[in-house]
Amino acid sequence: MNTKSTTAMSDEALKKVPQAPALTSKEFTPLIQKLIAYSKVKISKPSIKSGEFYGAPGAGDSRVISVVSTLLFIAIWAFVTEMGFIEPLFLPSPVDVLQKFLDIASNGFAGATLIEHLSASLTRIFGAFLFACLIGIPLGILIGCSYILRGIFDPLIEFYRPLPPLAYLPLIIIWLGIDESSKMTLIFLAMLAPIILSARAGVTSVRIEQIQVAYSMGASRWQVITQVIAKGALPDVLTGMRIAIGFGWTTLVAAEMVAAQQGIGFMVLNASEFLRTDVVIAGIIVIGVIAYCFDLFMRYLERKLVPWKGHN
Repeated sequence: MNTKSTTAMSDEALKKVPQAPALTSKEFTPLIQKLIAYSKVKISKPSIKSGEFYGAPGAGDSRVISVVSTLLFIAIWAFVTEMGFIEPLFLPSPVDVLQKFLDIASNGFAGATLIEHLSASLTRIFGAFLFACLIGIPLGILIGCSYILRGIFDPLIEFYRPLPPLAYLPLIIIWLGIDESSKMTLIFLAMLAPIILSARAGVTSVRIEQIQVAYSMGASRWQVITQVIAKGALPDVLTGMRIAIGFGWTTLVAAEMVAAQQGIGFMVLNASEFLRTDVVIAGIIVIGVIAYCFDLFMRYLERKLVPWKGHN
């Protein structure tokens, strides 16, 4: 028997052996089909981009975690207070704080409604913030561009920047009195230094190649400052604005200590004198919510105005 006949017989024998039918995707259950499709997508499209083998620092969506953690903190707060581990004088329950907030919103507190307290505080905060931006951003950019201005303003800014607002509050009262100008000036000075320093730091972050290209294309010094340096410094400027508004809210309570009749800070201070802890916590929550909403707005502006931030 030759080799060809042996091969033909083995082929015929293999054909007679029953073989398992080939499995198609239609024969799997819907769950397995979804898992297969998901695996193919993950294999064909890796989750880590090129150049980010270990993943970008802080990458991922944290909104769900933030909501869960906030609800968890509130639940712990409610459990501790409802079980009587802490006296209501020191920490009232979330239900009591909510009831007091609704009462203040409808009936007011300390001779003014909640809307009047809010409007007074927001006028002081954002009025001072506007003036701090109008003065601090151009001044910070010019300080970063000129060694003469840097030599003039650096000692002054670095001298008063570490001082707490309460340290120069008596001096402002002596100079400006106890009306609204002293309150807004105190908040203005607290927010001015972070904005100036962030704008100056933004100037140093602009790449020298961009400036040289602008000069080589015939741009004047003023055009380089306004169209290249100012735009390149914008990410740091926005970060400084977010930091400055935080300093403004912390200074608000100190500013409203001076002969104020309305304001969230005044409401908190007035309630603390009479041990109204529920009013104090309600005022703190209002300040925190407003500040957080403004911070979210600043983040939105960052995504729209400086979409290149964080991308080399």
